[in-house]
Parts: sequence; structure tokens; C-alpha cells
Amino acid sequence: MAVSPVAALNSKLSLPSGKQQQSKFAAQSVRAIPIRILTVGKNRSKGVQLIVDEYMKKLRNYCSVDDVRIKSNPKNARDVVAQIEHEDIAVMSLIRPDEWVVMLDERGHDVGSEQMASLIGEAGNKGASSLLFCIGGPYGHGRHLRERANVSVKLSSLVLNHEIALVVLIEQLYRGWTILKGQKYHH
Repeated sequence: MAVSPVAALNSKLSLPSGKQQQSKFAAQSVRAIPIRILTVGKNRSKGVQLIVDEYMKKLRNYCSVDDVRIKSNPKNARDVVAQIEHEDIAVMSLIRPDEWVVMLDERGHDVGSEQMASLIGEAGNKGASSLLFCIGGPYGHGRHLRERANVSVKLSSLVLNHEIALVVLIEQLYRGWTILKGQKYHH
């Protein structure tokens, strides 16, 4: 019998079910697990890069964070299926065996800020070497990443391009850490 993504996410991470609930890790000691953000896409606009740099600096007060980029359509395939496969191979080559992989996907589990904080806290306390967030290219993720991902989450019910998804993700990671540390969020 198939387990729903919501049940799987909640059982793996013990996430609070209500969006108004506080993270179970709030103001507790949480291992500062390194975070890697892998984005498949073209060069970023200067404005997006400024925002990313600002939030990376804020996040580094809590944990190490790396921004990893892969060029979309690395082999210039004309066929969409081939493009997805080439991106999938490139992404899979960068995933470490003991890494907790979070695939960002429009069909993933809808998480709130407190649930994102719990996701960070759980991954850190379950012994993962690092937490990897994967943002796909224009046609989404490939089969191998879908099979490898520990969890799939969506940032919005709207489809977001990779630049906007990155800005939303990095802001939510910073917000998640402030929740975990019981601190006031600073914009």
C-alpha cells in the first residue's frame, strides 16, 4: 500500500500538523547541519544574486551554507526528455551518500515556516552529514533524483521559476533557523 507524501514527510520528520504550531525544536539545541542549495538554471540576475548573498550571509550565522549551480541543459539537448536526463545525471553526481536530500517540487508536500524549521532540526539531529535542497530546471527533476530524495516539498502552490524559488527557499531557511533558535526574525 502506498504511503501519501504528507504521511511520509510527517513520519520521517515528525512535523507539526498545524501551521500555527511552534517547532518542537524552538529555542533548543539543534546541530548546525551544513546546508547546500543546488540550483539548475541559467545565470542569475544581479538583483536576485544580491538577495541570495544577503540571506547567505545571514544564514552563515547559524550554519555553513553552499550555493551550488548547475547549468540547465548541460549538453544542449534539443529533446526535453534528454535535457531532463542530462540535468538529472549532473545533479546526482553532486549528491553525497549520507546527505539528506530535499527536492523542491510543485507536487511536493506543502510546508509552512515552522515545518521548515522542524525539517532542518530533524535532519540535523538524525545524523545526516548535510542537508541538500534541489531546485530543478525549467522542466523539473529527473527520475533518479525523484527516487533518491528523502522528501519532496513545495514552496508554493504556484509554479516558481528557479530564481524566485531560490529567493523563497533561502528566506525560509533563514526564518527556520530563527524559529529553531527562538529568535526574533529580522528582515
